[in-house]
Amino acid sequence: MKKLLIVLLAVIAIAGAVYLEEREGLLRVGEQAPVFTALLSTGEEISLQDYRGKTNVVLFFYPKDETLGCTEEVCSYRDNYDQFRRYGAVVFGVSSDGVASHTRFIALQQLPFQLICDTDLSLSKLYGAARLGGHFPLAKRVSYVIDKDGNIRGVVHHEFHAGRHVEEVLAILRSM
Repeated sequence: MKKLLIVLLAVIAIAGAVYLEEREGLLRVGEQAPVFTALLSTGEEISLQDYRGKTNVVLFFYPKDETLGCTEEVCSYRDNYDQFRRYGAVVFGVSSDGVASHTRFIALQQLPFQLICDTDLSLSKLYGAARLGGHFPLAKRVSYVIDKDGNIRGVVHHEFHAGRHVEEVLAILRSM
């Protein structure tokens, strides 16, 4: 019984440390969004600066193309894409997958938005979405709402509730 209690306490301690690490480094509401240039799944480059003064940007990080939770999350953004447009926002997904994987994923899921290739995790690190400081190759599941002025207006972070991101991001956009 004593060994079981010790194991249970160790599991709780590890889970707590992982949770705290997942929250560590995330950008905060009110901060200026870091400007970046990155590679899209089309092979073209995108810069956050291109949207300054023009439109709101939803930038959502997810771990991996074609996995169960990530497909659920990406498809919820797809299924609500018209609402994002109605609220004056463009949507970009970000993962460490490359052009070929993103191209296949976009076609398979019929995504109306582009995915950003973050193969070196530089964008994930910049936005605090890199796990274990970038020593683990998959991004945290976090969504940022960036207004036309480049300010972060919302941060949504749910590792195990992928479907909640869209609901909360839309609420943030509605309130702007």
